Amino acid sequence: MSEKSSKGSRLMAVLAFAFVAVFAAAAAFPTLVRAQSETGTPHLMLELPAGTVDIELLPEVAPQHVERIVTLTDDGFYDGIVFHRVIDGFMAQTGDPTGTGMGGSDLPDLPAEFSAEPFNRGVLGMARAMDPNSANSQFFITYADAPHLNGQYTVFGRVVSGMEFVDALKKGDPASNGMVTEPDAVVSATIEYR
Repeated sequence: MSEKSSKGSRLMAVLAFAFVAVFAAAAAFPTLVRAQSETGTPHLMLELPAGTVDIELLPEVAPQHVERIVTLTDDGFYDGIVFHRVIDGFMAQTGDPTGTGMGGSDLPDLPAEFSAEPFNRGVLGMARAMDPNSANSQFFITYADAPHLNGQYTVFGRVVSGMEFVDALKKGDPASNGMVTEPDAVVSATIEYR
């Protein structure tokens, strides 16, 4: 091989590498922009019939649960989902696409992330079945302090404003474990970072 063709081959290799590098950077650009915009604390913004509820999520307390809520919210999962179980003085529960309390997302269940965070008024906890590692997409917002839930359910957020709009949700019948006959729905759910 001549020196001229060897230099030409090297030049072609360098150009090919540069092209691949530029293409890869361009392909990664949307992800890079999104990652840069996702700095700060994530907030779940629930638009309810009565107004907007601002919920600070707690990734330092329950990282996997917060990641799940962010993923489902970004996918539009919670838009239009009803508060199927609302017990006055206790909690309001949503996150079941079937509206029966028996459904969830197509994603796998989550392992429990129990913590010392107390269930005070306005705290968000993940609903689950008897198995502690069965949380999926359903969650509840407490209306009052509920110390009997401490260490039994995963805390992953707290209402910072708009709790009055959660208070305004239609309540369920105590005789049917709080199931609501004509439940209010989440108008829309989005994530903001601050």
